[in-house]
Amino acid sequence: MHKVMGGALMAGLVTALLSSAAPAGDDDRKVFGWVEKATIEEPWGPEVKVKLDSGALTSSMQAEDIERFKRDGEEWVRFVVEVEDESTEEVVSKTFERPVFRNLILTGAGGQDRRPAVLMTMCIGDTRYEEQFSLEDRSDMNYPVLLGRRTIQELGLLDVTRTFEQELECDEDTPLHAHDDKELAEDIGT
Repeated sequence: MHKVMGGALMAGLVTALLSSAAPAGDDDRKVFGWVEKATIEEPWGPEVKVKLDSGALTSSMQAEDIERFKRDGEEWVRFVVEVEDESTEEVVSKTFERPVFRNLILTGAGGQDRRPAVLMTMCIGDTRYEEQFSLEDRSDMNYPVLLGRRTIQELGLLDVTRTFEQELECDEDTPLHAHDDKELAEDIGT
């Protein structure tokens, strides 16, 4: 009896919270699932599965052979992105060189890890975004690209019960949302 009442109470609470979060007709933002397809760095543009992770602040991308170097007195990084192209099922790779946008220091049970973050472009849905990605070897993970809260807040709403809600529809005329034009919410977290 308690389980039935507890289940009914929980279902009612969840329904009330969901219905009060965004009144019908008041929110025309796109809805994204917790896994979507995206292309990275067009025109190279392999199609990859990306995980939208509200527990992460910064997005990260599969990168190997990460090598830091100086160019004109600035810190740069050279790295290889090797991913499976979901549209062809072929493994593709490309070497990139980018200025280091910032350095992340991640602290966990194993100590501290310092990673470079760079700006890369991606298409998700019908929009191109220039986003900040930390570089790490994600070859042993299910998703080569993880999108954190800084990116998710720009996209729209996240529905963690759905996947593949958006069709890829970018082409050479699709406008780019530049990173410098982004306005982050103050309560996005750290």
